[in-house]
Amino acid sequence: MPWLTPSRRRGVEVLDDPATPDHVRERAMRDVGRSNRLFGGTRAVLRALPAAGGDRLTALDVGTGTGDIPAGMRGVTTIGLDISEPLLRIARARVDAVVAGSVLALPFRDGSADIVTCSQLLHHFEGRDITGLVRELDRVSRRLVIISDIRRSWFAAGGFWVASTALRFHPVTRHDGVVSVLRGFTGRELQSIVRAAVGREPRIRRSAFWRLTVVWEKNIRR
Repeated sequence: MPWLTPSRRRGVEVLDDPATPDHVRERAMRDVGRSNRLFGGTRAVLRALPAAGGDRLTALDVGTGTGDIPAGMRGVTTIGLDISEPLLRIARARVDAVVAGSVLALPFRDGSADIVTCSQLLHHFEGRDITGLVRELDRVSRRLVIISDIRRSWFAAGGFWVASTALRFHPVTRHDGVVSVLRGFTGRELQSIVRAAVGREPRIRRSAFWRLTVVWEKNIRR
């Protein structure tokens, strides 16, 4: 129902501010990991992974935070990239390798990883930066790109506020979670972003708790 989907809003998330204290960032990101487990964020990415084959694949998780999503991957060598070194110190125990760097200029050669994943990161960006990020994910991937994000909805925003309050998430997590939902996408918007950025024809999956996942293979163009 269109009236349940507000216009995309820019918003301001506390965790986007580099001045946010490390202890607040770490606490909030632990809440995010908990939310991913409970509300389908981790499952949305893992369901899109290819079945394990004979060769061990390499998966790069861009904007990995504390590494909670790649920690659930099996049969792959996992690399987590984030700009926050304090978060990477936590992620180091969960993934095979960590790299500090900008998601808009990934410090990897073309085709460096078999699979590139990006969860709940795209909505933090606008305009050319969204295009640039999608191009970077496509450039570094050898085989498959998986982007998972949030489907924009008034129900999703209200539902997260109620659930995060009941679960006693940090106030920053509650605030940023609602802002994230209102910065989220519709399925058509995500498909259009990928087509315009890299000329790929992505598959889209909608799953529980207003999750959206777009997937494309490197050998398929529109």
